[in-house]
Amino acid sequence: MRVPLSWLREYVDLPATETGRDVQAKLVAVGLEVETVEQIGAGLKGPLVVGQVLTIEELEGFKKPIRFCTVDVGSANGTGEPQEIVCGARNFSVGDKVVVVLPGAVLPGDFAIAARKTYGKTSHGMICSTDELGMGDDGTHGIIVLPPEHEVGTDAIELLQLVDEVLDIAVTPDRGYCLSMRGVARETAIAYGLPLRDPALLDVPAPNAYGYPVKVADPIGCDKFTARTVVGLQPEARSPIWLQRRLQKAGMRPISLAVDITNYVMLELGQPLHAYDRTRVDGPIGVRRAQQGEKLTTLDGTVRVLDAEDLVITDNRGPIGLAGVMGGANTEIADVDGEHHSAEVVIEAAHFDAISIARTARRHKLSSEASKRFERGSDPQAAAAAAQRTVDLLVLLAGGTAEAGVTEISAPSAPRTIAMPANHPDKVAGVEYGRETVVRRLQEVGCDVYGQDELIVTVPSWRPDLSEPNDLAEEVIRLEGYENLPSTLPTPPSGRGLTDRQRLYRRVGRALAGAGYVEALNYPFIGEAALDQLGLDAEDARRRTVKLVNPLSDEEPALRTTLLPGLLGALRRNDGRGSHDLALFETGLVFRPTGTETKAVRLPVDHRPTAEEIAGLDASLPRQPRRAAVVLAGAREQAGWWGKGRPADWADAIEAARTIAHEAGVEVTVRSDRHAPWHPGRCAALYVTVNGEETLFGHAGELHPRVVKDLHLPERTCAMEVELDVLEQAVDGVLQAPRISTFPVATQDVALIVAENVPAADVERALHEGAGELLESVRLFDVFTGEQIGAGRKSLAYALRFRAADRTLTVDEASAARDAAVALAAERTGAVLRGA
Repeated sequence: MRVPLSWLREYVDLPATETGRDVQAKLVAVGLEVETVEQIGAGLKGPLVVGQVLTIEELEGFKKPIRFCTVDVGSANGTGEPQEIVCGARNFSVGDKVVVVLPGAVLPGDFAIAARKTYGKTSHGMICSTDELGMGDDGTHGIIVLPPEHEVGTDAIELLQLVDEVLDIAVTPDRGYCLSMRGVARETAIAYGLPLRDPALLDVPAPNAYGYPVKVADPIGCDKFTARTVVGLQPEARSPIWLQRRLQKAGMRPISLAVDITNYVMLELGQPLHAYDRTRVDGPIGVRRAQQGEKLTTLDGTVRVLDAEDLVITDNRGPIGLAGVMGGANTEIADVDGEHHSAEVVIEAAHFDAISIARTARRHKLSSEASKRFERGSDPQAAAAAAQRTVDLLVLLAGGTAEAGVTEISAPSAPRTIAMPANHPDKVAGVEYGRETVVRRLQEVGCDVYGQDELIVTVPSWRPDLSEPNDLAEEVIRLEGYENLPSTLPTPPSGRGLTDRQRLYRRVGRALAGAGYVEALNYPFIGEAALDQLGLDAEDARRRTVKLVNPLSDEEPALRTTLLPGLLGALRRNDGRGSHDLALFETGLVFRPTGTETKAVRLPVDHRPTAEEIAGLDASLPRQPRRAAVVLAGAREQAGWWGKGRPADWADAIEAARTIAHEAGVEVTVRSDRHAPWHPGRCAALYVTVNGEETLFGHAGELHPRVVKDLHLPERTCAMEVELDVLEQAVDGVLQAPRISTFPVATQDVALIVAENVPAADVERALHEGAGELLESVRLFDVFTGEQIGAGRKSLAYALRFRAADRTLTVDEASAARDAAVALAAERTGAVLRGA
């Protein structure tokens, strides 16, 4: 909602020194989101005056039409002589009143005006258009032609209201009344503690039997309909400058007088209106639901196929308007420049059901200024006042005559009342306001309040968002100032806090971030195409998905069963934008249906569900394990003066799993495996020990080349995905902090020759078990193949670190432990000590 400050001052007597920024601060303090304050005409400097065109000479020999004009600007140029101006526009004639900017002036955008020679003539100024003056769109895209009554030499800056401030307010859905000058003025008056001149307080004639006939067949969809008729409108009547400028500042384009007046009243009172050309309406106006498949051509020229839930305005021929959204073309009030001049109009001011209008607007993808107000809840009591205001303006500005007939159809209704303890806002805010403050603030927003300790509050018609005591408490709190609420930290009960599971999940995220991975948060949706690209078999459990009834995208209609598609998509996007060295991670839920889920029960809304109902709901949900995944591509270590760097490979993906397991104090066992979407020869199955048994924890390695190609990923992309719920089960007791020994370490290196198909992890496991308690760690630091060790064989070099907790180890003790480790490795894997 764009609110010109000059217009706002008509309803609230703001101090003359108050600027738009000052008003913005006040409105923000009472809860309105004032996003910007636009300085209209900033930097504008005169002389800018009204002139009258005396002569026009057409200049020949140029690529485009050029006119040399003389313009009477009175004494504004200091000489009284006609001003010579070169102009390329053609929408004005001799005798027209125009806006002239003279040398020495500065237009918006720091555009200085000076006499200059052009097209063989000297132009002493400019004849201005709306664009050049920053006035907005008037539909002509040409020179401003003023009404003839304005005197030559008049200051055009003041006449056209070129200097102003406009507040741009982002109105939230619950504050629909602020989509009007009346609503914003009410908030401004409250913020400043000043009286409000309510523009809706008009003398409205009582309804009678002489008004235009109206039939409302759906009183739920339309609970109020007011119709008024004005005849004798002058075809040549134009919207006055003040009306056009207010519409332009509010972001609307002037069209014709009748349409401009309905738009003006809508902006002023928040009540959308529609004016029908009475000569084009056939019979009574009706309000009903559309018949399925009916058609209507709306004002935008689009033929719309109607739904049975659409509310329509009709006459004897059928629909003539989409109620609360947009009128029909067959009853349109034509512009005076059109073929048809509307001299008789029927004014509609109605109140429609907010939900019905919102659904119609979305169904037809047709959001309008009217629907925007109706779907947020307009004031049903403002309809009669808005119709009267429209009639008054048509009579005043178009020379029309208001007919005596007044039609008003209203469904029975009663004011909404809310019972609330007087100290309820105190309890909500934790601040003692007192009854007097609560009553005063509620009265300021338009409520009628009765009672002492228990208040009976009658809600004003323009506040449909106030429906319960907490809404009333919010009004008191916001008007007293959110900034005045004390900042106090709650005291949590002892023993509460993060669970062990939550602490583990947080440690995993921090550990991966510390290892150089960047967290990527992806949508939990997936489609069959992504599963096909991963190369999953038809029987793969990851293909059994939970389908959504109302998916955000038809291409991703199911909940994810794996984290990899989202992460790989993020990697592909970043790689395509020039970031080629990537390491991303994500932790989150996946959804794995078991096939035993029951049909979900519909829970009650008027009371808390029973334990059985909650259990039934839980039984309908799929299994939702929490997983962690990483993807890598490009360089894992950057090249520089320190060395060549190295690319990310399958070992980094496995190391990421070890990093996660380390946070839980759990050892990971690595075995080769074949599992989509990984490369068959570079895929590792990851195991942890749960209750004494090895349990699959996840997979890691390099992705299959076909998957890389189908997903358009960088070559040799690697990935890891593990299940954190399994890791949690593997935790054995409280995680122990590492002990720092005061005794030195003894290091023994061994190089073992094994068959090429023997996994290094199996050799490492045998060394670890054979060395006994003295072994602190085992690290593989070299893999060698070559003629020296024979075909089909490889050499694995390990660094063994030995340490005792209570003494310094002797060489014999360390060597004995090493020999025992080598012996068990030889027994289990056929390893031979290199050089033996």
